[in-house]
Amino acid sequence: MGRLLLALCALGVAASAQQYDVVIANGRAIDPETKLDAIRNVAISGGRIAAISEAPLEGKTEIDAHGLVVTAGFIDLHQHGQTPENYGFKARDGVTTALEMEVGVSPVNPWYAAREGKSLINFGATAGHIPARMQVFHDSGTFLPRDTAVHSPADAGQLAAILTRLREGLDEGALGIGMGIAYVPAATREEIFRVFQLAAARKTTIYVHLRSSGPVEPGGIDALQEVLADAASAGASLHVVHITSTELRQTPAALEMIHSAARHNLDFTTEAYPYTAGMTDLASAIFSEGWQARNGGIDFHDLQWAATGERLTAESFARYRREGGMVAIHSIPEEIVRIAMADPEVMIASDGILDHGKGHPRAAGTYARVLGKYVREEHALSLMDALRKMSYLPAQCLNLSTKGRLQVGSDADIVVFDPGRVTDRATFENPAQYSEGIPYVMVNGVWVVKGGQLQPNVFPGRGLRRGQ
Repeated sequence: MGRLLLALCALGVAASAQQYDVVIANGRAIDPETKLDAIRNVAISGGRIAAISEAPLEGKTEIDAHGLVVTAGFIDLHQHGQTPENYGFKARDGVTTALEMEVGVSPVNPWYAAREGKSLINFGATAGHIPARMQVFHDSGTFLPRDTAVHSPADAGQLAAILTRLREGLDEGALGIGMGIAYVPAATREEIFRVFQLAAARKTTIYVHLRSSGPVEPGGIDALQEVLADAASAGASLHVVHITSTELRQTPAALEMIHSAARHNLDFTTEAYPYTAGMTDLASAIFSEGWQARNGGIDFHDLQWAATGERLTAESFARYRREGGMVAIHSIPEEIVRIAMADPEVMIASDGILDHGKGHPRAAGTYARVLGKYVREEHALSLMDALRKMSYLPAQCLNLSTKGRLQVGSDADIVVFDPGRVTDRATFENPAQYSEGIPYVMVNGVWVVKGGQLQPNVFPGRGLRRGQ
């Protein structure tokens, strides 16, 4: 009996003395799925969370997180900027996974191959209806369509070709189907429904930018009803992007429709960003005739040219529209943003893109802005709810069982931030400014931000594909 006790004691000493790769000690660990909110020590080994303990743990390297929050890295479902420049700003904002889900890509495999082994954070994309349509119609646009894909209805052969490209993308592991109906207004309702049928057959989600926006019919509510009906009748899962910029003051009614559908066991979700302005290409179909009414009655001075920060006039609008380029659309009431931020079921997503430092501040500051402005300053939502909207809900939407959670066995995608200091610094005039108060960010067990600084020559980001 004495020998058995000695053996058990020896095993206990060995377990307590286990050395992990990294230990994040004394932090306020928060996991929205399990509702953990307590001081814990978090150990990482082999790119996974290996232990979460009240007792001290030993690591080859250790970080003292006293006074800081330790939680799962943020998952951005709507990030157009998929370049090293953009990934750096994402990491400094606490994002460990940034995905191109609305526009998507086509073809899929080359897009992933271009980023494998070269990415600071995790990446991924949908099979995109927009790029597939652009290829079929030989549109002259690059990221968004400019001509033939905008104005041409698809005949039977062209629709078949579009669907073939989407199937191929799903076969290659795309994370779903991306669709921006507003950018291809000539796409008929039948074409859109056929894409929903494909999504249902493949048991995947469609990420949709609605056909129209604003209060003037056919507007945002009509457009929402189109995709709700398509998804329900096809049996597809639906995610509506940037609900506030599409629905504007009708956002409460739109949210009620989406939440009610979910209560009736339909897989419908949505997202929003914490800003009162959207942004898109001025040359796109968004700015076709009637754009003022579709954006809630705004005018030229409510548009801000990203390259210079200037507010537009009728003359500069016409000139820049011919040229093409990003423009901020100041159309979303602050009270509508606050409603979306406070709603526990509306995910946070940035819709971000920066190009040589120019773009929208949401590309750099979305997540810190929610934590600083809407959690700490305005108390619009709790810290637990905010983190749930930033990590766990997006992981659920993507069926990612090892991300969006601070749990043993989960991927070591971790953000450590100061809840009393975290804040965004990016502005419309100077969007390329890093967030503050996020000193540590880890991706797959590797520090990409340490001591508030981006780490050079580390590329731990992995491509996320459906079915992996």
